[in-house]
Amino acid sequence: LERAQELTVATDVNSAFRELQSLHKIWKEDIGPVGKEFREEIWQKFSEFTKTIHENRQQYFQELDKQYEKNLEVKNELIHQIEAIANEETKEHSHWQKNIKRIESLRESFFQAGKVPLAKNQETWNRFKSVVRKFNRSKNAFYKELKKEHYENLDQKMKLIQIAEDHKDSEDYETVTPLMKKIQSEWRAIGHVPRKDSDRVWKQFKAACNHYFDRIHAEKKESQKVETEAFDKKKAHLESTKNIKLSGDTKEDLALIKENIAAWKAIGRVPFKKKGIEKEYNTVLDSLFEQLNMSRKESEMIKYDNKIAILSDQDDGRALRDEEQFIRKKIGDVQGEIRQLENNLSFFKHADENNPMVKDVHKNIAKHKETLEVWKLKLRKLKSAKSEAASTEA
Repeated sequence: LERAQELTVATDVNSAFRELQSLHKIWKEDIGPVGKEFREEIWQKFSEFTKTIHENRQQYFQELDKQYEKNLEVKNELIHQIEAIANEETKEHSHWQKNIKRIESLRESFFQAGKVPLAKNQETWNRFKSVVRKFNRSKNAFYKELKKEHYENLDQKMKLIQIAEDHKDSEDYETVTPLMKKIQSEWRAIGHVPRKDSDRVWKQFKAACNHYFDRIHAEKKESQKVETEAFDKKKAHLESTKNIKLSGDTKEDLALIKENIAAWKAIGRVPFKKKGIEKEYNTVLDSLFEQLNMSRKESEMIKYDNKIAILSDQDDGRALRDEEQFIRKKIGDVQGEIRQLENNLSFFKHADENNPMVKDVHKNIAKHKETLEVWKLKLRKLKSAKSEAASTEA
């Protein structure tokens, strides 16, 4: 009875119940009967203690069932979250990696959630396995396709490497430089390759591109040095040209000016930022030509030879093309002015030829026609220069 009473307050109700069974066996089989006058009293006490232990155990299982129900709710929610992730349309590697970590965390939480009611155990486990399996199938399919895409990207990048290596020693800078920039842009757009090949192909591609552009930079640096020296020489030449004193003999003075222009051309190109010196030189030439007894057309064409030489010395021929567009526009403008002046004459068709206004219009027409002839001569010279440049390149 004393031990049974102790078991009524035991915290381990399962252990208490098992020990109670032993106490009942001992009570019935081992100890033997007691005096009749004590039998009912002690049995009543033993029965009360037994009832309390049974009630404790029943309450324990009721609480346990409640906990199992709570565990079931937790697991159902975890399954729902896993299913939502499995149903996502994920197309980015980074997103997949994030979801893989989320699934691992949810799986761990599922296993730690505890038991559920026995009747729901297998069903819950099957649902859990199903949604995890669905996620894994999608994940495996994505990475299988990604691996295929990476090898396709590798093939594309190997083709770009071949192009870079085939042209890294080219001296056709006008054609190859845009090509090299284009394949660099394409490389960045292609995407990832298998990780084991990533560093290798990048280093190979980078080495070929760097080889080509390092050559360009080295040559440009040398060219800039030469151009800087040319600028210093032209600066000195300009100062000496400013000090030229003409003799008054047109033929002799023209020869001197042409010789001066030829020496200027021979010096070569100056840095782009310093090209203003060409305008300064032409201004000095203008002052010299104004002192000569020769037509405006002759002096203009002599100066224009110098300008064409400067334009022809540009890298890509764009300067000559721009100049041609400029001249054609000038020709069109002058032709328009002439048409307008000739149209104005129609208002004076009954006027005397000696009318000052009529004479002024005729004078302007003649002046514009002279200007037009100069522009046309410049256009012919420019076309000839372009033709020679194309022939030299060929």
